[in-house]
Amino acid sequence: MTAPGAIVLLSGGLDSVTVLAIAQSEGYAPLALSFDYGQRHVVELRCAAWQAESIGAEMLTLKIDERLFRGTALVDRNIAVPLDRAIDDQIPVTYVPARNTLFLAHALALAESRGIGHIFLGINALDYSGYPDCRPEFLEAFATLARLATRDGVEGRAIKLHAPLIKLNKAQIIQCGLRLGVRYEYSSSCYQPGLDGRPCGRCDSCQLRRRGFAEAGVDDPLSAVPPSQT
Repeated sequence: MTAPGAIVLLSGGLDSVTVLAIAQSEGYAPLALSFDYGQRHVVELRCAAWQAESIGAEMLTLKIDERLFRGTALVDRNIAVPLDRAIDDQIPVTYVPARNTLFLAHALALAESRGIGHIFLGINALDYSGYPDCRPEFLEAFATLARLATRDGVEGRAIKLHAPLIKLNKAQIIQCGLRLGVRYEYSSSCYQPGLDGRPCGRCDSCQLRRRGFAEAGVDDPLSAVPPSQT
């Protein structure tokens, strides 16, 4: 029996590589979908490619014009990434306008055009930096849009959205990934890694990752950028 297909939004970060492993473990054949949108932490795409290739998954990387995104430190190098801040529920300057909406819209088009009925994404409503597009309300609203705005949805074949991490904290996510054999050394969470791919250790994402591994009771195996699989 052929495994059902699933689009997996794969940034190359800790959450998304865990979701890739979850999708495969649940019997899906993942198609990894990544995006180059001019992000300063573009090293994450090398991690995404390594993770997809390591399980034999097809990968598609799409380019989104970075001119869409103003006022975000993840794209505009003239805006400083906040360091060592006390993370709260305020929307930080690292928020990228409508990023998950755009990513899911592309995933929805790809899924419908290829006859794939499932989309996996790694949004998380607990250990995150206050982004509005990581909340359950966002996921529910987009699921409604997917039912209303696609032929599949109108004809009763609504594409299902899966967010298996949405109610987990970082420690729980890491523990889940380790059980599934995720190679976290080949993931990138930092918002402003060095030229060698090593994390700054001070941005919100680095703080959340460090706390997650500490609470999970394991060392973070993060090294530099992943080697080529070829």
